[in-house]
Amino acid sequence: MKLFEKRMNEIKTRELELRSILGSEEVVSADDMTKYEDEIRSLKIESDNIEKRRAFVSDLETGVKVESTEARSVDKKDAVEKRSKEVIAAETRGKDLKEGRSITVGSSTIITAKHTANTINPTFNPVSSLIDRVDNMSLPGGESFEQPYVEAYAGSTGYTVQGDAYEVVETIFKTATMGKTKVTAYQELPEEVNKLSNAPYEAMVVDGINTALRTFLTKEVLIGDGTTGHLTGIFDNGATAIDAGSDITINTIGTTSLDDVIYEYGGIEEVEDDGVLILNKKDLALYAKLRTTDGFKVYSIVRETMNTGTIDGVPYLINSACIATAVATTGQYVMAFGPLSAYKLAIFSDVDVQKSTDFKFSTGIVAHKGSVFMGGNVVKKNGFLRVKKV
Repeated sequence: MKLFEKRMNEIKTRELELRSILGSEEVVSADDMTKYEDEIRSLKIESDNIEKRRAFVSDLETGVKVESTEARSVDKKDAVEKRSKEVIAAETRGKDLKEGRSITVGSSTIITAKHTANTINPTFNPVSSLIDRVDNMSLPGGESFEQPYVEAYAGSTGYTVQGDAYEVVETIFKTATMGKTKVTAYQELPEEVNKLSNAPYEAMVVDGINTALRTFLTKEVLIGDGTTGHLTGIFDNGATAIDAGSDITINTIGTTSLDDVIYEYGGIEEVEDDGVLILNKKDLALYAKLRTTDGFKVYSIVRETMNTGTIDGVPYLINSACIATAVATTGQYVMAFGPLSAYKLAIFSDVDVQKSTDFKFSTGIVAHKGSVFMGGNVVKKNGFLRVKKV
């Protein structure tokens, strides 16, 4: 039994290590992801086998009669057949009730036919990873938050003759303010969906509310207009930490576009090495399609996740709030470049999703609502270089 305990502890320790790796912000390649998934499955199988062996040994030690393999097999088969019959009967009753009906989820109509799948296929992910990678601070119950930053360091000083006054210098500080905003989502679901449908519509509705909140907020990080009750986005003039005079312009994406952005960012004494290029997927495609006169690719693009990767070693992140260069009009922002820590989200509450069967009790409608309170702003002087269409 001690041997079982030792191995189970080893398995639990390794599972925690793997979950820590997968749950961190560290980039995990596709090959490593497959390897980690296979190892987790293998550990789960081994853990289940150990539990069975431990139960079997425990039965022997307590004098409990152990049935023969043949008897266990017969009982297991009978139990499975009994369970299958119960499931089939339940599904048949549900399908008989549903036959000929239609149920509405949002603005869509789901026709309940004789044969209905018990799963729901998801669509493409609408959430950019930008919301997860910017800096954030949890401030439960807060109303606002101010982040100080350096506007300008003291300028150059000079020599001082003995007895004369010291040269006067000044470091200028400012603050970026994040006021509380409320973001909500609401969706209704007929009770027939829960009572009669085989597929987990309610679970998908709850997930959809979370997704809707995150989809909106990850775009507001870029385009929030900074008015009362709104986030201040990187592209908005309300982001006072960014000097509008530092913006650069672009007409089309060419062979020098990436260098034009990278070497324009930052101070006069250094080149930024941890900046991320935020752009539209269509612009990423233009970088990928560029060719030299002899047909070779101009840029080497490596995808790390479905939403992130590198262009010639420079990290990129896709966000559809950036307007594609080809369709943008003069003055519209198409890209941003800078360290994502230069934007801060102040989280004043967790996402709260609630369910109510009382609101429309007489009509059998189940209501779901979700909300979150947070604020956001750029918190570093010229933390992002913004690129406009010219």
